Amino acid sequence: EKRPCNLCLSCQEITQDRSLDVLQIDGAANPAVDDVRELREVMRYLPILGKYKIYIIDEVHMLSNAAFNALLKTLEEPPPHLVFILATTELHKIPATVLSRCQHLAFRRIGRMDMEIQLRKVLSDLGGQMSDSALSFIAKASEGSLRDGLSLLDQAIAYGGLNVTEEHLA
Repeated sequence: EKRPCNLCLSCQEITQDRSLDVLQIDGAANPAVDDVRELREVMRYLPILGKYKIYIIDEVHMLSNAAFNALLKTLEEPPPHLVFILATTELHKIPATVLSRCQHLAFRRIGRMDMEIQLRKVLSDLGGQMSDSALSFIAKASEGSLRDGLSLLDQAIAYGGLNVTEEHLA
């Protein structure tokens, strides 16, 4: 199992969401065949820092059939410098021709204690603090989704400032 070092320039750029080698595409916002054709045009460019250029297509199940067909050619014969991550919560909506060319990784939900640790770290990095019971409430409400947990934390901060208590969550 490889873990990011978070020290090298590549790790820092990815963490700060400014890496030119890791690109995220919203499948729901770009579902058309022309969007995939445009993507295929920029795939020719080599990575700047790393060994690979990584394309994350979130909500890939939202692509049109024509878009999946346009993507299929690249998935069949990908250039050696490309890695695709096709993310979905609705695997059954992805055509079998695409699924057959992919490695499947099922992610698990984050446990409540790990969620609390991550949320506390984010809050600490912002210079804030939160009572244990308020943090536990947010971690439980996020149901194992860090994205949902961060969204709930953001809402709590917007309402109560950087020192969130249980009263701000009621």
